[in-house]
This record gives sequence, structure tokens and C-alpha cells, in this order.
Amino acid sequence: MNLETLLAGIEPQGEIPPVDRWHPERRGEMDLTIAADGRWIHEGGVIRRPRLVRLLSTILRREDDGEHYLVTPAEKQHIRVEDRAFMIVDADQDAAGDWWLTTNVGDRVRLDEAHRLTVSATPLGEHVPEVPVRFGLAARLSRNVFYRLVESAEQRGAELGLESSGVWQSLGRWDEATS
Repeated sequence: MNLETLLAGIEPQGEIPPVDRWHPERRGEMDLTIAADGRWIHEGGVIRRPRLVRLLSTILRREDDGEHYLVTPAEKQHIRVEDRAFMIVDADQDAAGDWWLTTNVGDRVRLDEAHRLTVSATPLGEHVPEVPVRFGLAARLSRNVFYRLVESAEQRGAELGLESSGVWQSLGRWDEATS
């Protein structure tokens, strides 16, 4: 599958397209993998153009079957995602005390009721927080962001976490055996 053909008619700037409302009949398989470390690999080569990765990310969705697709009004291409589609690469706290997370593709998500941290296992079996972003897609916290949040965290019982938008956000359970 040619990337230019897939991206024809998709605006490189502006809002995220309404891929949740697109249901094209033409389907295919694309040799594109989003690696667990956040790299986008097309036909064996890493995509090194951040703007292209951002553009592709805007037409990505995860469906109810757990599979990931690049979707346009004309077609839907199945791709492979090793862990989560995105990585959280930055976190900052605003004046109100709410935490904002930034993905490797430029999305900004406020930790709140709709965007709660949950802890799940990576393909390597490590338990790492993730947060929903959009269209069934989630972002895994990178190690440096995890440690940054841990520095601001508090312990409640056996759980470590923080509050954002009035909602407790879990960073994981405290393992008494390793402390």
C-alpha cells in the first residue's frame, strides 16, 4: 500500500478527522508497525518524518476487535501495533493542579474522569500506566514521565498516585515485599 494514496485528501493541518464516523468498504493490509518504543516502521524502514507520523496518527483508530486501522473515507488499512499506539513523552501541571500529558505524536490529554491512568502489562510483562487518548487508542507512559509523576505522587493505602481534575489517578500498587 502506498502512503501517498492513503493520505490523498487528508488535511495535514487542523483538527483530528472524524475517523470514528468513517466506515469504508474497501479494506486492506498495510506493512506498517507501531513498535512498543513508539517508532513507526513502514515496509521495514523507520518513518523519520515527524509530520508524516503525526498525519498518519490522525487517521488511526482501534476497533472493538482490538485491531488497529488507518481509516479514510475511501478505505481502511489494517496495521500492527506491538503495545500501545502512542507514548506519553511529557507531563506538566497547570496552575489549577491538573496534569496534562503530551504524546509522541503531539496530542495533549488532561488527566480527568474520561482520561484516567490505568496500569496494564506491556508485551514484556512489566506493569506500566497508560491513558486513553482517542478513538480507542491509548498511550503508554514513558519511563521518564512515569518517574516525573512518581516524584509528585502520594501514597493512599497500597496505591501510589496523584489527583488531577478531582480524580485519583493510579500509578500502581505499592509492593511491600520490594520496599
